[in-house]
Amino acid sequence: MDFTTLQIGIEKNVARIALNRPEVRNAMNALMIKELTEAVDWLDARDDIRVIEICGNGKSFCAGADINYMKDVASFGYDQNLEDAKRLSKLFQKIYFCNKPVITLVHGAVIGGGNGITAASDIVLAEKDTVFAFSEVKLGLTPATISPFVIARCGEMPARDLMLSGRKFTAQEAREYKLVNFVGDIDEINKKLDAYIDDFLKASPDAIRDCKHLIRNVGGISTPYSSVFDMTAQLIAQERMSDDAQERMRGFLEL
Repeated sequence: MDFTTLQIGIEKNVARIALNRPEVRNAMNALMIKELTEAVDWLDARDDIRVIEICGNGKSFCAGADINYMKDVASFGYDQNLEDAKRLSKLFQKIYFCNKPVITLVHGAVIGGGNGITAASDIVLAEKDTVFAFSEVKLGLTPATISPFVIARCGEMPARDLMLSGRKFTAQEAREYKLVNFVGDIDEINKKLDAYIDDFLKASPDAIRDCKHLIRNVGGISTPYSSVFDMTAQLIAQERMSDDAQERMRGFLEL
């Protein structure tokens, strides 16, 4: 498959997806959301792929939503906003319900929807200088579509701290909040990545698939058809239409 916003490499049963919009710090637009959803779905269906790695090219993993994409969203009606929110939710669901282990490597900035990718992943490795933020409330919005995955990963109390304040927080704080599995410099990250890949390749792929299913059913989100996904998409679609959000987005975008 050919992609415009991603680079994909496959070596020894491991697929590497690199977000490839470095000129905008890998901010997500409609095309990237579509392509990343398709890429994860495609790789999950391949028997030769045992592990999926997600990373970002350039200075940051993902700076949230692309400004031009936000301008489009600001002009959408409710139905368009709802369909757009469902597409974003579908991306996070594809990662979360993937049968293969998904390891995400982050650096630079992880803002807004970038946290949805990490929260939906199985393992997250962060360079020590990485900065995170759920900044949606400052735009009159909520981190609605990512919230099921974030709360499943870190719990309610950390989510209250980080989502209600919209503040920036460090990689070490992310580790303490269980949003990240490991923090280190680039050499330490690569060693940890290799160790995880080695462990996953030694394990039975069927057992890993069943184990992921077990974990979701016992302690996470059990079905991709959960009504919570519809509720979060409806919420963000309504919020994008509110006077407060429209005014805040106009101010941010200087429309």
